[in-house]
Amino acid sequence: MARVAFTANLERHLSCPVQTVPGNTVRAVLDGVFATEPRLRSYVLDDQDRVRRHVAIYVNGDRIADRDRLGDPVSDADEVFVFQALSGG
Repeated sequence: MARVAFTANLERHLSCPVQTVPGNTVRAVLDGVFATEPRLRSYVLDDQDRVRRHVAIYVNGDRIADRDRLGDPVSDADEVFVFQALSGG
């Protein structure tokens, strides 16, 4: 099962500890996480079910390519990391 971790910034708002989740795409893995914490979905995905502009998702240190369908492949040995991009000046 893939390891899924979230930035500490999200942890301040919702419980999102590191989890191991089955799935062969980013979408499947995130759906597994959202099943345990449904409110987390709205922090990560917009109303069209796409990755929000201010959120970045990486698999093994590489940014995902498919921010719309989340179809990037994931294997059991992979780590998915989700964080909110920071902006400002």
